[in-house]
Amino acid sequence: MEQPSNGAPERAMIIIAHPDDGEYMAAGTLAKWAKAGTEVTYVLCTSGDKGTSDPEFKPMELAATREVEQQNAANVVGAKNVEFLRYEDGVLQNTLELRKDLVRQIRKHKPDVIFCQDPTRRYGEWFINHPDHRAAGDAALDAIFPSARDYHVYPDLIEEGLMPHNALEIYMGAGGDGASVWVDITDTIDTKIAALMEHKTQVGSDKEKLEKMKTRLKENAAQTGAAHAMGHAEGFKYIKVN
Repeated sequence: MEQPSNGAPERAMIIIAHPDDGEYMAAGTLAKWAKAGTEVTYVLCTSGDKGTSDPEFKPMELAATREVEQQNAANVVGAKNVEFLRYEDGVLQNTLELRKDLVRQIRKHKPDVIFCQDPTRRYGEWFINHPDHRAAGDAALDAIFPSARDYHVYPDLIEEGLMPHNALEIYMGAGGDGASVWVDITDTIDTKIAALMEHKTQVGSDKEKLEKMKTRLKENAAQTGAAHAMGHAEGFKYIKVN
């Protein structure tokens, strides 16, 4: 099995469906790499405009609020760039339009490593994976290979000065199962949690519930790391594109 390159990459990108997806999936790793000098870019397919049970919270208002929350969370992580594509939440599809928008971001920021959601992760014993997560993962993989690489796929992007780019390493969120690589985030688990806490519309304000959530996040990361001689860890499915 291919192994990841050693050390922090020069540039990393995370492509996700919603604000807060990135914090749950990879904020510990991204924060660790950002501290080591990696230029981190977030790309949000939607701004999470449906992410509330409050009928009085209008979608456009919620999207604007969640974009601020995501920027704040990215600042905690140490990310340099946050890009919002502003597709509608809840009905995201792996369209050619979305693929092209992702190719534009990949060619613009030229990441060495890309994180994305796993489009094959459909359900488990206690969850059904959000369809937007699967669509974002599918679109990301299709954008990475071969579309971002191939010169003639989008000639208008060439005219914009966005030349082909190969991102050769992909980390897909494993959600606790099916991981093939693990990253030690012992030094950044608190940063991961602090970044997630910036998503106030999602985590709420109940202090007791927040403390339980923080404890659960630490316990899950410790459990992931325990089998790999790590204090706390995040696990990913890893692809090395040849």
